[in-house]
Amino acid sequence: MDIRLKEILTGISQEEQAILNGDAKVRRELYSAGGDFVADSGKLLRQGRLIGVRRHTRFVYFPRHRHNYVEIVYMYQGSTTHILDGKERVTLSQGDLLFLNQNVVHEILPAVEGDIAINFMVLPEFFDTAFRMMEGESLLRDFLVDILTRKSSRSIYLCFQVQDILPVRHLLENMIWSLVYGEEYQGNINEITMGLLFLHLVHGNSRIRYGNQNQFDQERVVRTLSYIEAHYRTATLEELCRETRQSLSQMSKFVKKHTGCTFKELLQTKRLNQAAYLLTATELPILDVITAVGYDNTSYFYRVFQKRFRMTPGEYRKEKGMENKDSILEK
Repeated sequence: MDIRLKEILTGISQEEQAILNGDAKVRRELYSAGGDFVADSGKLLRQGRLIGVRRHTRFVYFPRHRHNYVEIVYMYQGSTTHILDGKERVTLSQGDLLFLNQNVVHEILPAVEGDIAINFMVLPEFFDTAFRMMEGESLLRDFLVDILTRKSSRSIYLCFQVQDILPVRHLLENMIWSLVYGEEYQGNINEITMGLLFLHLVHGNSRIRYGNQNQFDQERVVRTLSYIEAHYRTATLEELCRETRQSLSQMSKFVKKHTGCTFKELLQTKRLNQAAYLLTATELPILDVITAVGYDNTSYFYRVFQKRFRMTPGEYRKEKGMENKDSILEK
């Protein structure tokens, strides 16, 4: 990391110096405009900006609050402990990247001088470019869209361990540098950088921790989703059961309980999303697309595809392909 930037991130801020001088509490007026403690984008983001960055305030307990923006916490060094919805305790270590649901009640235990957590404050519309950049759709992408853009979600957080993923660390540090030193024109660069970051995170899905599930269940959910992502063309519930040493009935109930869908529905979603991507991103004949995503019954594929997308594969290719061309021309 740039030496000047590191000095800014590790130095003592005015707010922290006041705390060290005897102020026992966080000054809420710096973060919130109303009676309830809601961290407000209007207070924390520069006018017209969709994203901002600040270092987490150390040496003091940060009381229960909500956000009216998406908060992403990058643990640059040290560790911090976060309490979510009054019960879920999440400790971030160096290299962890935490995405918080906008609705979550958040509190943070005091951090010491060596604990450097970087907070990205992001309005949901900032992610539009990032989502368009991702290759088609995936189950993890859908989950990320849900946690970032909806008012409520089945999960309260996503945590990615990125310490050993050098490209992700470089992307994060580039974005921090841009937000601290950059000019107005770099907004588009940051949006593209976030898209590249998401691509790395989706393909590194084995490093995810989920909220609202115990650790054993987290691992089983990730393993199930990872199995479908990697083997959607030939995946079967029977094979997954053999890999996880679970009975068919146990695995069926578990998948339905923790994802809200049956295994067949998850697999079909992945196959149809991949087919939609191939229809617009390649010139493969439709029959080859059908085979490529794991279907051997053409009429069945046409039926489920039309039910999902409200148009035939040919109509989808024509309409979405034209949208993609228009988007490129506009740029």
